[in-house]
Amino acid sequence: MAETDSADFNADPIEASEFSYRELASDAPAASAALASETALAISYNGINQAVMMVSPGNLEDFIRGFSLTNEIVTGPEQIYDISITAGEESHTAEVEIASRNFWALKNSRRQMAGTTGCGICGVEAIDQALPQLVALEASPLPALALFSELRQKVNAAQQVARSSGALHAALYLDDSGKVVLCREDIGRHNALDKLIGAMLHQQVDSQSGMVVMTSRCSLELIHKAVRAKIATLVTLSAPTALTVQWARRYRLNLIHVPHHSPPRVYSPAP
Repeated sequence: MAETDSADFNADPIEASEFSYRELASDAPAASAALASETALAISYNGINQAVMMVSPGNLEDFIRGFSLTNEIVTGPEQIYDISITAGEESHTAEVEIASRNFWALKNSRRQMAGTTGCGICGVEAIDQALPQLVALEASPLPALALFSELRQKVNAAQQVARSSGALHAALYLDDSGKVVLCREDIGRHNALDKLIGAMLHQQVDSQSGMVVMTSRCSLELIHKAVRAKIATLVTLSAPTALTVQWARRYRLNLIHVPHHSPPRVYSPAP
């Protein structure tokens, strides 16, 4: 099995719950299976509600750090002063204290969004959010081909919860030697990446070294998050779209696809 040992490999792992089932049109006895957990997470900043989303209930502080950064609520971990999470029966609430300047910027952004309700510019605002202007990365060298040896086996070994329950995406950070250092899992691929980014921020991982691997397809929002987090290299196990390749090249993000039975394909930088 590929080596994945680390001091913090998947802290606070997601718990899976056992549920019984019967096979349809079968006389087989009842059996049971582990299913991934899911919870509603409500996030407020300095007492003001901001977002509610469905996530997997593990590594929630990492998720909040990553979500705050990739949604441009903060620009660095030092602007998050405190995170307090309360668990309910089917939901979690997170009270996040951020720096005053970030909070005022957030409030101003909320007022601008509210002011466009019902007017003709709403569509333009939504497009601006979907296709934002980003700050281009510094060009970074591509990882060596040898680092992709047994990559899928490493990913499978790292997905501790998905092995038993399925239904989970994973985002992993591999260092310059190809060793899995961090793995975060979630029902949503964007959530998994936010959790990983949050963990990298908290542990002061150099995002310009190593590579981030996603088990999911490469959506445009993953490109946004990777560039905002200053990740040098993003690797996906499913093919990217044309638009994601264009954006990766535009913002100098190394983008690599690893097919099942072919060598890694470098889409960005352009060949």
